[in-house]
Amino acid sequence: MAISTTITHVVLTGGIGSRLWPLSRKTLPKQYLELFDGQSLFEKTVLRNENVSTKTIVVGNIENYKMSNAIMSKFNKHFTHIIEAVPRNTAAAIAFAALASKPDDILLITPSDHIIGGTELYNNALWHAIVLANQDYLVTFGIQPTKPETGYGYIEFENENVIAFHEKPDFKTAVRYLESGNYFWNSGLFCFKAGKFLAELEKQEPEVYQTSKIAWESNINGFLDYDLSLNIPSISIDYAVMERSNDIKVIPAHFDWSDLGSFESVYDYLVQKGHPIDANRNIVIGTSLHTTFIGVKNCILIYTSDALMVLQKENSQEVKQVYQQLESIASPLL
Repeated sequence: MAISTTITHVVLTGGIGSRLWPLSRKTLPKQYLELFDGQSLFEKTVLRNENVSTKTIVVGNIENYKMSNAIMSKFNKHFTHIIEAVPRNTAAAIAFAALASKPDDILLITPSDHIIGGTELYNNALWHAIVLANQDYLVTFGIQPTKPETGYGYIEFENENVIAFHEKPDFKTAVRYLESGNYFWNSGLFCFKAGKFLAELEKQEPEVYQTSKIAWESNINGFLDYDLSLNIPSISIDYAVMERSNDIKVIPAHFDWSDLGSFESVYDYLVQKGHPIDANRNIVIGTSLHTTFIGVKNCILIYTSDALMVLQKENSQEVKQVYQQLESIASPLL
């Protein structure tokens, strides 16, 4: 069994962050917003993984390409950019990175829009994953649930073994998962050898593998062909590989983690960082205008130059419905 010393950080940048509309737009998705200590989530992601990785591959869409390049230029280091002509979900995005790598290279796959704290705990988890990846396991990271969250998928586990992956549950099911104690939140972080992932993808989803390979082999300086990309089935890595392989391990993540996937998690993060909050725990994002809340609690007012939204923190998951309504009428506000 070959032991790899090449560890490639694969940064996935394709998401729009529809649950953070109107802050997050197609022209400025949440991973590029400098809301977080004056840095974007993308920049924080690259910095966080610098000490562990020897290479960097950024996989993103044509709309995000310039923003990613501008941030990567700050690091003054060589990186590979893979530019998708059309989004085909995470299985294909990761396949492109694997095809751009040597079979024994270890790929550390991270979204570009997560907040992670606890550097030492995070690095310990990564090195543990790298050891398992060198043993030809596909590794995912599980987050200990802190509440009955309905916005995440779950991993049922025993020790480091995955029993099953579960879809985003309803509230009653999420409560049962939390009480049982053997369910993690699915973090979207992965670690494995490039060749091992491609072998599993070819076995489980041969059409995704073949069409991704054809599209990659026709790339020009990392840019993928639109028509060839359309042939690739759009499917997540979870569906395509992780839920079906027999060689999966899960590592418990003892580090602080948030995917900032909703205004509730943004609220919690900002308040923790000292963002102004009134006596009834209401906050304002995006304006310094004097704002007064009367008769309401736990509300968030989000202000941009062309949109205003007020929401109850607990209803944050419903923002995606607003985004979808605007999408259905092709609104310029997206």
